Amino acid sequence: MFKNALIYRIAPTWRANLEQIEAGLELARYVECGASQEKSIGWTEPRGEENGLLAESVAGQIVLKLLVEVKAVPSSVVNRKAKEELSKIEAATGRKPGKRETKEIKEDIKLLLMPLAFTKLSRVLVWIDVNAQLLTIGASSTSKADEVITYMVKCLDGFSVMPLNTQTSSAVAMGEWLLTQAPPAAFTIDRECELKSPDESKAVVRYSRHPLDIEEVSAHIASGKVPAKLALTWKDRVSFVLTDTLQIKKIAFLDGVFDGTSQEKEDGFDADMAIATGELRQLIPELLAALGGEMPMGV
Repeated sequence: MFKNALIYRIAPTWRANLEQIEAGLELARYVECGASQEKSIGWTEPRGEENGLLAESVAGQIVLKLLVEVKAVPSSVVNRKAKEELSKIEAATGRKPGKRETKEIKEDIKLLLMPLAFTKLSRVLVWIDVNAQLLTIGASSTSKADEVITYMVKCLDGFSVMPLNTQTSSAVAMGEWLLTQAPPAAFTIDRECELKSPDESKAVVRYSRHPLDIEEVSAHIASGKVPAKLALTWKDRVSFVLTDTLQIKKIAFLDGVFDGTSQEKEDGFDADMAIATGELRQLIPELLAALGGEMPMGV
């Protein structure tokens, strides 16, 4: 389920049906790392069923999942073994290996240790709202989202996206909401925020589980600090943290939203995903409207 969301506008020229998307993703289905392979990336089944569909349609929404496997050999181990090998060479030949030879030795050691390395798996949920032409990536960083987009562009003919831009920046809007304690209708301010100074001091003030309707917060904003994060709740149904780069983090669906869904093993995935995307399909446009609406494309 989505814990974080980076949202992009899909180019209006791209159109594809479920079958075309499935065929494209098959070009890069996830394959487990080989013995000496450091990293493997590919699409995997969102439902978790082996050899199942890579593109699931749930309540008219398309759901994908990218799987990234990384094998990590600790650099400390490589350096220690390289040091031992370099000492042997120096003792046997009387010469100290140069930078190039040292680098090659480290690479050989890393390759030798790769089959013994621990594997780390990370999965990124992807949601395509075809009607709204929006792409939502359940990643916590833009670098991870960029990786997802790269693979979508690789697999889906003509696919391209651009970041969402709003008439009012989220930082400016959050500052106004904190000063006035009057967020837009349907939203309430919660008890978490982060304020940053834009000057060279880079001063940061964080509030956690703390009331924000206090003079101290207003004073920080008046002195020039800019909100980088602000916790909000939408209609008592979804809480989240909005960032100054228009990322939605720490998404939590509140009590009652998922009542009676996950307990049904047969259709738990469909019910949960339908509810989650249904809530976010309402929240996202209201949030964009609260930020003055989306900037026209090309501006």
